Amino acid sequence: MRILVISDSHGMPSRILDAVEAHPEAEALIFLGDGESDIEMLESYCRSLPSMIRVAGNCDFSSKLPLMRVVTLGGKKIYCTHGHTEHVKYGTDELICRARQEGADIVLYGHTHSSVTAYDDGLYIMNPGSIRDGHYGMIDIVPGGIMLNEAKL
Repeated sequence: MRILVISDSHGMPSRILDAVEAHPEAEALIFLGDGESDIEMLESYCRSLPSMIRVAGNCDFSSKLPLMRVVTLGGKKIYCTHGHTEHVKYGTDELICRARQEGADIVLYGHTHSSVTAYDDGLYIMNPGSIRDGHYGMIDIVPGGIMLNEAKL
């Protein structure tokens, strides 16, 4: 299963579409906030978007989306958040603690606009960076395990 991970579009819906079109094999798209209106615009014009999971970011004013979601895709539990409520600009300890409390296999966050892929004692960690700057992530969940990949348009 291939999952696109996108965050922080900040008024550039075309960048999201570019990433989606580059990966027609993606079965899901996880959007980690700061661009809710960009996603809504794409949904109204595009019928070929993959299944979508979304959370709100600190710039998604008046959003009704949750700040955090835990979803299961490909048999793996994924903790999704923008990261501002976990104070990720000051480190990821709080984020990792919350993900472990939820029993997550993978934790995804945005907010910092810096790409990160890491592994910490059984937990895969990814920040895709800002799609506005052309950065996004891909997760492949296969029988042999989990692969995190950073990508750039």
